[in-house]
Amino acid sequence: MPSIPHTRDQEQERLYALRQLNLLDTPPSESFDRITRMASKFFGMPIAAVSLTDADRQWFKSRVGVEHWEIPRYKACCGEVADESQVLVVPDLLESPTYRDSLLAQSGIRFYAGAPLQTPEGYTLGAMCVLDTRPRDISEEGLAVLQDLAAMVMAQIELQHAIGRVDPLTGLPNRSQFVEDLEDRIRDASGQPRYALFTEVLDVAQVSTLNRVMGPAYFDDIVRIAGRGLQEALGETRRLYSVGPGQFVHLMEGGEEQEMLAEALRLRQALVSLECIREAPVLVRPVIGVAPLQRGEEAAIDILRTAHSACQDARQTEAGAGVYSQELDAAYRRRFRLLSDFRAALMASDQLRLVYQPRIELSTRRCLGAEALLRWCHPELGEVSPTEFIPLIENTPLARSLTEWVMHTSITQTQSWHRQGLFLTVSLNVSACNLDEEDFTTRLLSCLKQAGLPKSAIELELTETALFDQGRAAWQQLDTLSQAGIRIAIDDFGTGYSSLAYLQDIPAQIVKLDRCFIRGLDEGPRSRILVKSMLRMAHDLGYRVVAEGVETQQALDYLELLGCHEAQGFHMARPLEVDDFEAWLKASLS
Repeated sequence: MPSIPHTRDQEQERLYALRQLNLLDTPPSESFDRITRMASKFFGMPIAAVSLTDADRQWFKSRVGVEHWEIPRYKACCGEVADESQVLVVPDLLESPTYRDSLLAQSGIRFYAGAPLQTPEGYTLGAMCVLDTRPRDISEEGLAVLQDLAAMVMAQIELQHAIGRVDPLTGLPNRSQFVEDLEDRIRDASGQPRYALFTEVLDVAQVSTLNRVMGPAYFDDIVRIAGRGLQEALGETRRLYSVGPGQFVHLMEGGEEQEMLAEALRLRQALVSLECIREAPVLVRPVIGVAPLQRGEEAAIDILRTAHSACQDARQTEAGAGVYSQELDAAYRRRFRLLSDFRAALMASDQLRLVYQPRIELSTRRCLGAEALLRWCHPELGEVSPTEFIPLIENTPLARSLTEWVMHTSITQTQSWHRQGLFLTVSLNVSACNLDEEDFTTRLLSCLKQAGLPKSAIELELTETALFDQGRAAWQQLDTLSQAGIRIAIDDFGTGYSSLAYLQDIPAQIVKLDRCFIRGLDEGPRSRILVKSMLRMAHDLGYRVVAEGVETQQALDYLELLGCHEAQGFHMARPLEVDDFEAWLKASLS
């Protein structure tokens, strides 16, 4: 069983797990005393104890040969067992640099052996320990017996206090029971292929809708009936577990993946046929994921995760059932890793950077400014595309910190250029959630003021989708920004909403034609007609127009002919590092 790493935060979680069991300072229990008597007799030692490691003490739930109920945790052997989550043997405390001056040694104890008391989640509560007043050693067999006794103590703890093993709603064994049963299955495996089948009756959105429309009791009824229907379809010999709201799992042996997939579809059909599902006021679409088990290579929690992953893949593809895909799962785990690692990237000095793509005024062919584009060099994964990581960050609390980093970095760079006499406008991409921050405008203006830059030095870019997803609150923030003198650009124009009525109301001054329209200029008349129409409409509404993704001279010439104001794209320059941008700019001016 994996142990929880011992950090300050994990120690608090360990203590929380200990106290949730309500064992500390409770009366003696014969069920525990029986185990300590057995330990003392088996090892022929005068002292045995079930010792629980509290914040600053060792408290004995059961003890033989000890009068007191607790001792200080400081330099207590059981405390080390809790810290390290490993068996500890000290043949002679007086010979140990750590324990020679401990309370135990001073009281006449010479020998100590303790095995960790671990919860299914990996928290070590204390130790099952035996002690003697003379130095001695312990055999490998003795250590194995001590660990078995520790497991018996934990089984008793879970039996009395734990965390029940039955889901009260469905009456089925729960996740804790699944974990224990699976560990037994892994140890006793016959060598046949084994699979976990994870059934999800409703997805999260459906649960929310159903609770809102019908109330939680209705959802409970569906889950209860679905559990019973699924168990009937499985038969009495197969054990079904309830592992979450409307989520079930069971194990199967033998057969190939395709056979398991066929079985999953059969079970799904049995669920769909239930009257409560057919007549539900929302569309209930059960899905089942199949995850192969590799003998000895997985923990129970990992099996649940991979089986649930297969279940989610089946829901997204609307297949009804699916087999676990390592490739898809690796992609999701990569996304999670990027999300987890991004906070460190914000704090590091060598991971995030901005590159700058020039924006050219077509009438003069001068560079008026640049778009600041974020880049991330992950210390292990290398360069990560912004199209991969930015969508992950935008919907998390990290979005504010990211925008703050981009804001300060780009304004600092713009300040440097202005001091060199390069009076450029730098455009920044802003996340939609930034518009929900009441102090966003204040922070931006303050940053500009501290840098001594005019408000024209910065321009903000937002996509159509971002604007509409946020609603009127976003527009009010844009009003505030515009009134303060900050120019707003609608990025990826033409790809977000079919209705263009918003153009007459939105507080923006610039539209940026999306690259997908510009790419087609060299391919045929339809694209030219579309771009021409979009440009005319934007001009008539008073917008300044920037074309993105210009890659050929032919497209550039046509856009100039139509009266497009600015362009950016690979034909003029790719996004450039700061030094390369400055070199390009100087070359373009010469």
